[in-house]
Amino acid sequence: MPVYGRLGDLLGHKALFLGGIGVFLAGSVVAGAAQDMTMLIIGRAIQGLGGGGLMITSQAVIADLVPPRQRARYMAPIGAVFGLSSVVGPLLGGWFTDGIGWRWCFWINLPVGALALAVGAYALRVPRRAVKVVFDYVGFVLMAAAVTCTVLVTTWGGTQYAWSDPLIIGMAVGGLLTWVLFFLSQRRAKEPIIPLWLFRSRIFNTATLIGLLVVGIGMFAIIGYLPTYLQMVYGLSATESGLLLIPMVVGMMATALPSGRLMSSTGRYKIFPIVGTVLVCAAALLMSTLDTETPLVLVCVYVFLLGAGLGGTMQPLVLAVQNDFPASDVGTATSANNFFREIGSTLGTAAVGSVFAHRLADQLAERLPADAAGPVGDTHSLTPALVHSLPDKIQDAVILAYQHALTPVFRYLVPVFLLGLLLAFLLPEKKLADGNDDDPEVTPAVQPGETGPDNAEVSAPTGR
Repeated sequence: MPVYGRLGDLLGHKALFLGGIGVFLAGSVVAGAAQDMTMLIIGRAIQGLGGGGLMITSQAVIADLVPPRQRARYMAPIGAVFGLSSVVGPLLGGWFTDGIGWRWCFWINLPVGALALAVGAYALRVPRRAVKVVFDYVGFVLMAAAVTCTVLVTTWGGTQYAWSDPLIIGMAVGGLLTWVLFFLSQRRAKEPIIPLWLFRSRIFNTATLIGLLVVGIGMFAIIGYLPTYLQMVYGLSATESGLLLIPMVVGMMATALPSGRLMSSTGRYKIFPIVGTVLVCAAALLMSTLDTETPLVLVCVYVFLLGAGLGGTMQPLVLAVQNDFPASDVGTATSANNFFREIGSTLGTAAVGSVFAHRLADQLAERLPADAAGPVGDTHSLTPALVHSLPDKIQDAVILAYQHALTPVFRYLVPVFLLGLLLAFLLPEKKLADGNDDDPEVTPAVQPGETGPDNAEVSAPTGR
């Protein structure tokens, strides 16, 4: 993400946008044709290399074409489509897997991607830039190492390996060291991937922290475990549990689209992250009250409330960040904001998973008789199909254990959301500008005449 954002600001976003589609399609071909797990993983990695660019450049292209005040009208549908696809995608994947085969999860990307390439190449008209790029290879390697260590520590720690395992400790130390070295390298790089002058902006820092806490941790931690909870406790199929996330998409669209219009008409954005965070916090509290007797209709109401909060939070935060920088730096700022949000989703999902796994092990030990431990297995081997094949008495005990293990974890997220709410109140509000760089209200976080990360004087933004 940060590489695409920085290169897009230097070279122009259209070529990178089309290139991201092409790389994603190449990864789809490799994954769809995979004959073993290694090849499938390689294909997925290639898809990630392309997908990271699509997420960033799609938002940066809007910034190229539309001034900040009108941008809200366009960013809101992007957020709504993101929420819709996060539900529809897994549903389609399950349908393909149950029907014509899992490989069509990848083959379906080819005609859709070809259409996107054709439309983008023909219809997309964005400014071009002619800048000689000096790529930050050292920063890229250090960042890749730091992210890899972070993801593996949070994914494996407390699950495949104990937190005290030498492998986990070694990767944690390695991750911390490479993060430090990465940010030190950004001070000296001629074209840094994440310029340190971004962090001089209070708006960037505050909005990024809110996104990390509320969207990154909140959204992904909750929707990562809720479908399995519905399968375990209510006996639903994977497809049915996925369909029950549709109210979240409806909630996102119900707030994202009107908030976009209101931001465009008023030029103000601060109220939306405040209200959105309150709704997310309320949804987490309500979800912590779920039990085996809660009607599914009420679950849908809670999920709708979560979506409404996220819809009012996600795009206003991105828009606030973009509005604080000139168009020449929008891709860099947007990619860094999204990058740290994704780090939050990784850490949040892992933390919730670790706490849940420990609670589930304790609940199973407390509720199951000794002779039932064998058929049930450990916490990692539990699946909805296995649980619902057990004798009724053991099945009821496992379901209760699962419910008592997960629902309190939602309550544990409330302090995280309250911290996000405090930050939302502290978020500086700069009225959305009616024009791009040449608008007097659009001022970069680093003013002309100040020194940038390489001690070079920062020139005034060029009007477009």
